[in-house]
Amino acid sequence: MDRPKEPAIRKLRSPTPGLLAGLAVTLLAVILYAAFTIRQIHTVQQLQTELVESNRRDSLQLLRIQDNLHSLGLVIRDLLDQSEPYPLTAWAPQFNRIREDLNDALARARKPAQAEYLDRSARQFWIAVDQAFAEPNEARARQQFRDSIEARRASLANIVARLLVRNNEREQQAGAQISAIYARVERNVYIFLAAMLALLLASGLWLIDANRRLFSGITDLSAQRSELARRLIGTQEDTLRHVSRELHDEFGQVLTAIGVMLQRLARRGVTPDDGLVEAQQITQNALQSIRTLSQTLQPVLLQEQGLLPTIAWYLPTVQRQTGLTIHYQPPPAFDVDPQRAIHIFRILQEALNNIVRHAGVEEAFVRITGDPFTLEIEDHGRGLAPSKAPGMGLTAMRERAQLIDGRIEFVSRPQGGTIVRLQAPQ
Repeated sequence: MDRPKEPAIRKLRSPTPGLLAGLAVTLLAVILYAAFTIRQIHTVQQLQTELVESNRRDSLQLLRIQDNLHSLGLVIRDLLDQSEPYPLTAWAPQFNRIREDLNDALARARKPAQAEYLDRSARQFWIAVDQAFAEPNEARARQQFRDSIEARRASLANIVARLLVRNNEREQQAGAQISAIYARVERNVYIFLAAMLALLLASGLWLIDANRRLFSGITDLSAQRSELARRLIGTQEDTLRHVSRELHDEFGQVLTAIGVMLQRLARRGVTPDDGLVEAQQITQNALQSIRTLSQTLQPVLLQEQGLLPTIAWYLPTVQRQTGLTIHYQPPPAFDVDPQRAIHIFRILQEALNNIVRHAGVEEAFVRITGDPFTLEIEDHGRGLAPSKAPGMGLTAMRERAQLIDGRIEFVSRPQGGTIVRLQAPQ
């Protein structure tokens, strides 16, 4: 007969390498973007320092120059006023004071192309002033102030006004450049956020898909494990049934035949001193042990009378064989599905065997209730070791509980000992 084909086990790939790669890419993108943004901000600061602050200082110097030119205009107006009886040389100290301050302002101002023209015009202006003050004829000197020097001063004032306008334009241009840089930074922030959102979305979708595949594989493995456990438990029951039948049929019949032969010998007048009675007793005890072992391996009583009568027969048997005192109060009669009954009986067997082998106690407690069916096996012994992995017995009990759609718990008592609690449909 062909063996059933085992389901294929898919190789599960861990999402950890992909997540680490995504994290590295994200961190690199954040670092690069932070460096780029810092550079942009530094550029804005440098532009503000070089243009805005410089234009502001130049504007202050140009306003200072404009104020000096305005003061010169006032002095020239007073100088040309005929109502003033002062000689021309009396105005020279005021011109010299304004000249010093004007030259200092021109020296502090930057020297664009228009400023060079302003310097030449200022030098020509002061040459004309010096010539006027050097003129011996005061009337002719006043005429020079009226015709030439005042026009030169007005020309200087116009140049300064144009320079102020140019500085304002430069400030507007600098402001526009700064606004453009801020707009680029803002646009880059939006682009970066969009890229990060796209990356996070892609990573999230990939992680969801990886988890879906991983959990799908785990589900498949769990289903395969449950199927394998069902087959193993079925094979175990078949083996126990076969061994039980062989013990009952073969060895039981052999021992029965031996007993019959010994009885025949006894009826022929053989004396008891030859050990015949002892041989009959040994044979009878062996036959009884075989029958008890056969019932334990595959209790026919379970199929004929049900779970509760089988447990009522089994617990005294365990007490006789192991010396363990079992406290048990039979519950009111109720029915349990025969397909579930065999697994419940095996769980009870395994729990009592664990108590005998590991608990180190001389008594145990068995409780059964219905609606829903609940089986509790309690001992006051050593309890479960929390650091140790569950053994094959506990694992088999869990598998049998799952096969009957039940739930099993292994509860450690605070006072010491363990409670095995099984709940299952009836």
